[in-house]
This record gives sequence, structure tokens and C-alpha cells, in this order.
Amino acid sequence: MNTMDTKKYILGGFSILLGVVVLVSCEDFLMKSPESNISEEEAFENFSNFQGYVEEMYEIVDFTNQYWTNNWNWGDDVVTSHDMNFHIVDMFDNGNFWGWQTEHNGWDASWMNHSRPLPDPGLGRRGGIDLWDKGWQTIRKANVGLQNLDQMQGTQVEKDLIEGQLLFFRGWYYFQFMQYFGGLPYLSEPLPADAQFNQERLSYQALADSVAQDFRRAADLLPVDWDNTAPGARTSGNNELRINKIMALGYLGKNLLWASSPLMNNGTDESVGSYSQEYAQRAADAFGELLSLVESGQADYELLPFEDWHMNFYTQGQNWQIPGASEAIFRGPYYDANGSNWGTSKQYFPTVLEDASNIFPTANYAENFGMANGLPLDESDSGYSDSYPWQDRDPRFYKTFIFDGVQVVQGTMPSNEEQHRHANLYTGGSYRYANGNDPGGSQTGYVLRKFVPLTANSFDTGHSYGNNLHIHLPWMRLAGVYIMYAEAAAVANQSATGSAGNFSLTAEDAINRVRDRAGVPPVDSRFLGDVNRFLGEVRREWAVELGFEKHRFTNLRRWLLLTDEEYANKTAIHFDRPPGFDLDNPRDNEVLNLREEVLVEREYTQRHYWLPLKTADVNVSSSFKQNPGW
Repeated sequence: MNTMDTKKYILGGFSILLGVVVLVSCEDFLMKSPESNISEEEAFENFSNFQGYVEEMYEIVDFTNQYWTNNWNWGDDVVTSHDMNFHIVDMFDNGNFWGWQTEHNGWDASWMNHSRPLPDPGLGRRGGIDLWDKGWQTIRKANVGLQNLDQMQGTQVEKDLIEGQLLFFRGWYYFQFMQYFGGLPYLSEPLPADAQFNQERLSYQALADSVAQDFRRAADLLPVDWDNTAPGARTSGNNELRINKIMALGYLGKNLLWASSPLMNNGTDESVGSYSQEYAQRAADAFGELLSLVESGQADYELLPFEDWHMNFYTQGQNWQIPGASEAIFRGPYYDANGSNWGTSKQYFPTVLEDASNIFPTANYAENFGMANGLPLDESDSGYSDSYPWQDRDPRFYKTFIFDGVQVVQGTMPSNEEQHRHANLYTGGSYRYANGNDPGGSQTGYVLRKFVPLTANSFDTGHSYGNNLHIHLPWMRLAGVYIMYAEAAAVANQSATGSAGNFSLTAEDAINRVRDRAGVPPVDSRFLGDVNRFLGEVRREWAVELGFEKHRFTNLRRWLLLTDEEYANKTAIHFDRPPGFDLDNPRDNEVLNLREEVLVEREYTQRHYWLPLKTADVNVSSSFKQNPGW
């Protein structure tokens, strides 16, 4: 596994911005020994020391493995089993968006905010990193570094590398915050510890402009490949996680696409709901610059072959290799690969296979996955039938879901358990929750397989240490960039045939690149003449290709769809097996009496488009306002 040779050079305790100014000791944070102290002058005097200072910023939250029962999908995509209904997603389903905060969630399972120190004896490195605290620490740390950049003695290339990384991390954490909370004060310098905090919140787009400047400058300073620089040559072969031009361009485009989106462009006025074409054009140009470098071979990224699609999310039997391969653009290092086997790998199967926390995909979300001919299910000529719901579906459907009849257990199992070898997901089946029995069974009629091999069950023990199963989702991958480019280019030009000024692919072409990888035909011509119909297919591609990868909740919000009944409700399917059910060919089996049931009705209002800020933070200054309705 390629990881950075991280050198830690620590300044003493200094204040960080955490919405307010708080004193945090870096010594406590890393439990370092006194002899490792060095002065500020030494920390910034040369590239090696300064890079050590920067590399602490790479320890970003791993949202997939933050805790033994963590979850990160808060849209209309998942439900938890009845015995595990205390997750953040359950709080959000009940409209309790305060649940992202330690002060309100009552435990430490949120990757956004928790109270566990680092290191934690029981959880290794996972225990002490959360988005909120680490983000504000890193923003301040980036500002301290930028303030001291002129102290560094070195070549211009070395200085550019340091500055580019600092700007990227400042912009990246601001972007993470603003997509959940909206506009915030933008700080380009570290606040003194005794300063009076009186900064006002900017509008979303004003903050996005400042963040765009950070990403644009970072992209101009950073190389495509660190190995091709003199400083990077010193760690050649171990640079794949270091911030580069492609990462900066990717987040420049994403930041601008978000700023163009209906929520950010119009607030919560759902009667308007229009994009900003100006921001969309800027986003398309940023993605176009990135994709030009990729498609010309100047950047070493490419879509994985479809047979290796799972390697975006997990590796197995590959000596704990970090997942992502050539498709992952931005991901953090992960130090305890086997930790994912005690958390993430055990979250998805029902208790008859794995006695652990259980999260199941909703039936309504599975309906986004269309047919093998590329058409959505609700098109009259799609070929979909309620009598044969698993037949001729998009190939990604079969890689994402376990449905009724799929063989799950591959090896031997006790004779009294043999009935659980195949997924009994029909109503009353052993994989289902029914009538208060087996609260760890699927409520929805589906089981998620996207992030785990089928053998990750208690019979095959595919998650045992010797199998080297490593689960670790990227924050951004190349397929997502093609989809974002398609959305931005279509909006900017109000046409499926629109493109960026610096890249030849049209919006239609970009979507088809992703579909073609999966063996799905191009977007049908009926969706190309009207930009809104085409954007519907773009949204569906988001749901299918990037499903369950932490995008849905934010997408529904930025598209102003969160409060629509179609997306607010979570459903299950019920059905019966007919006589003669064929376990050897589950895709072609007939089902009887297929019906859909609403499990969760989420009653959202306009206030739910933004998460509430911490009460302690907004009480610091009258200029720092809480989000409306909270």
C-alpha cells in the first residue's frame, strides 16, 4: 500500500478556530514526547520541516470507518434495522438535524463530530478525527503556514508545493463545511487567541468565490505528478496521496457547481429552483481542464474496468492495498486497514449472516437503477415488469444489491443453517424483518453488496484478518468528475450537447463515458432535446454510479428536492415466491404480489435544507447567525 512517510514536526499549543477561538494543545493531540519539540523557526525554515508541518493535514476523517457502527448516507437511500435505530440517519429521518453534534447525539458515532480523543485504545486512529474539529484546526493551521511561508529557505518549486497544499486544505475544509451549513466567515489569517470574534457570515456564493480562489491558486502551483518534481523525487513511488493539480481542479469545479445549484443560487425558494449558468460555466471549465489532462494521458487517472469496479471501494487478498486504484482522485490515508472489518464490512448483511449493526438500502432508491437497455424503469418501453423485477437490469444493479435468491454464502455451513445460503428476501424470508421477529433483518427487501464481497459473512469469514479485506471509500473519483462535468456543461449551455470552452466532450458524451464502462447504452435520444429531461438522467446517473457514497443527501438539498414527497419517503417492497423458484438463476425468477410500502415519511420543511450550527458558536457573537428555523 502506498502511503506517505509522514514526518511530524509540531509547534507547541496554539489556538484554533472552532467557530469560536479555543485553546487546543497539539502536544495532547499527538501525545508527543518533550524531546520532539522544535521551535517555530525550525518548523518553517526548510522544505523538509515545513512539509512535516503540512502532512498533519493529510490525516482527514475517514467517513466510512470512523466508528464501529458509523453511517454516512442520510438521503432517501438507507434505513437501519430495528435493533440499531439510534444512528444519525435515524435522527435525520425524524427531522432532528441537531443530531450531527456531540452535544445532541448522545454518543460518538458521527464522523462529523464526536468527543473521543486521539489515539483511542479501543478504536485506534479512528477515534479522534472528526470533520468539525479537525476542519477548524486545519484551516487555522493552513493560515499559520501561509503567514510563515516567507520564512522558508528553498527553491521556488518547494515553496510552490507548500503553498499549494496549504491553500488546498483551507479550501477543502471550507467547502465541506459550507455544503452543510451555508455561508460562513472566511478567514485568510489566523485569529489571535485573545481576539474578539465578530466576523459575519458571508453568502454561500461569496464564500464559494473565496474558496475558488484557493483551489485555483493551488491548481496553478501544484504538479500533476509529484514524482516529476525534484522534491517529490525524494519520495518517488509514495506520492499518490499527495495533493496535486488534479485534486485541486476537481474541487474547484465541485465548489463552483455547488455554487451554481438551485439551493445556493436561490436559497430555499423552491418556486424558483434555477441554476446559475455563470457558476456552471466556471465549473465546466474547471472540470474540462482536469479531464483534458486525464484524456491526453498527462494525468495518470482512468476509469477502472467494470470487472474491477469494486476496487474503488475495497480490496481483498492484496496485502491491505488501499482501494481506489487509478480512479480515486482524492482520499485520505488509512492507518488501520483491518479496522474496516470490525465496522464497515459487518454493517450490511442481516443478522442471520452477521450479528452486527445493520444498514439496508431502500426500495425507492433501487428504482433509480434502470434497465440494461439504458432506459429508466418508468419508461413505457423500458421492458421492466413487476413480475420479473430483477430481469435485464442495469449491470450496476447486480453489483450494488443483493436481491431475492442470490447465493450469498459460498463455502460450507452447518446443515441447520443451510437454508440461509441464498438471500431469502421475499416477505417472511429469513433475511427479512417481519412481525417483530429478527430485528436485524432487512426491512426493505434488499441488502447492499456494493462495499463488501459476498464472502464477508460469518460463515465464509471473508472479513477475517488473513483475507486482507480493506474498505475505504474515496471522497472523489473520476466517474464522479465526468458526471459533474455533464451537469455543469448542460446547465451552462442549456443543452445536452453543451461543452466547456476548453474540452471537447459534450455533457451527453461525458455521461456516456461512465455508462459505457458499465456496458450501459448511451442516454436515449428522447432525453436529449430538453435540458431538464437530460438533467433528470444526470441525477439518475448520480444515484446509480455513485450510490451510497455520501452524495445523495447533499445532492437532494442542492437540487431543492429534499422536501419533495418522491424523495422524502423511504419504502420497502413485499412479494411472494412462486412454486418452482430457481435458485440457480435468480435474475430471471418470477415474483408474485409485488407491492411497495412506505416505511419512513420524512416531514421536512425549508429549515432542513441547512444543518444547525452549534449553539455555543452562534452565542459568541451577534454577527454569527444561526441558520433559519433552528
